[in-house]
Amino acid sequence: MKDYIKENEQRFFDELFTILRIPSISAKAEHKPDMEKCAQRLRELLLEAGADSAEICPTSGNPVVFGSKTIDASYKTVLVYGHYEVQPPEPLEKWHTDPFEPVIHDGAIWCRGANDDKGQLFMHIKAFEYMLRSGKLRHNVKFLFEGEEEIGSVSLPEWIRQNREKLKADICLVSDTTMISDKVPSINCGMRGLAYFDVKVTGPNKDLHSGHYGGSVANPINTLCDMISQLIDADGRITIEGFYDDVVELSTEDRELLAKAPFDMDEFKEFLDINEVKGEKGYTTPERKSIRPCLDVCGIWGGYTGQGAKTVLPSEAHAKISMRLVPNQLSSKINKLFVEHIRRITPPYVKVEVTPCEGGDGFLIPISSPAYKAASRAMAEVYGIEPVPSRGGGSIAILAEVQKELGIDPLLMGFGLERDTIHSPNESYLLSQLYAGMESIALFYQYFE
Repeated sequence: MKDYIKENEQRFFDELFTILRIPSISAKAEHKPDMEKCAQRLRELLLEAGADSAEICPTSGNPVVFGSKTIDASYKTVLVYGHYEVQPPEPLEKWHTDPFEPVIHDGAIWCRGANDDKGQLFMHIKAFEYMLRSGKLRHNVKFLFEGEEEIGSVSLPEWIRQNREKLKADICLVSDTTMISDKVPSINCGMRGLAYFDVKVTGPNKDLHSGHYGGSVANPINTLCDMISQLIDADGRITIEGFYDDVVELSTEDRELLAKAPFDMDEFKEFLDINEVKGEKGYTTPERKSIRPCLDVCGIWGGYTGQGAKTVLPSEAHAKISMRLVPNQLSSKINKLFVEHIRRITPPYVKVEVTPCEGGDGFLIPISSPAYKAASRAMAEVYGIEPVPSRGGGSIAILAEVQKELGIDPLLMGFGLERDTIHSPNESYLLSQLYAGMESIALFYQYFE
């Protein structure tokens, strides 16, 4: 595939850039036309690559792009999953370039979606194109590209249930994750689940003068901060009653296996510009961000935040709170426990509203499967070193649904790196990883039997 990439490099850039330029932001309703436009462009790219058919399928939310190529009914079928929407680019002032005008410099593509997930999704289209045009493809391939992964894949579970026959496959191949490094490749064999909430605390029925009322009426921001501080104890444990009931403690052997993945604490702290790490007592930093659950406040606001001073005691305070869950923890159960807990710790001088948002369960896959072994062999050939199994700290909520509804395991061949700063300003994707991903995926098809 190296020669094919070299011969078609400029065409690949031109094609990839057409989808990177589309601000397909699922979180913002005003970008609904951009979602349709991006789906249409992906349909065209699939057909140009050689798919027998490609269609835009409506859902209750953003459309699904579904394409397929049948080589021989007796061959195994690979279902490729990806998402074509991206995170909002804000804060815009932090970007060094236009977030939706891709540029190449320092050996990388810089643009929102360059890695997550348009760049990685694109690798699959081009690897498929190469395998088909070279006459090496010995699998049937289906493509499922959705437009709601970044907002919890709200509409996709129902669409999957309605299209089980259409989606029949032997494995679900996914590139929407990171690896340890480009020197130490890895394959995720599991990911955490997610439970996400909006919390609103209301005090007085209007904003008040902080001099006239301060000290006599509860401040919702102060109260919300106090409630949040109660959610995690001094040992880094989440205090929600029943939260850990379904958490399976890993054996010493499993923890030792995961510990084989290289991790440099000094490099980690230097990369993040922090003096020290923090987390659950009794676990290492790699364990805290992969095999253990956690709770984080993702946003908090209320009152006056403009320039200068405004002496106001606010009527409301808001927070967005997420919990990453480990396999066996059900997001539906955690939702119930969280709502009950927040109501229990809410003092009588304020009112609280808790709204569950996106969520999903975690999953694990066996590293003894033929698909995992094929991926490992492919990546070892490209990188010159055997990839190590790892556990992803992030969440792709829909993959647990794929596992349950379609009866197939997801295989996470992700080629992103921490340096790519996905979800943040100045997202990028190394060209070397883009090419290595295409090569590895093509080899996966050769070795997956």
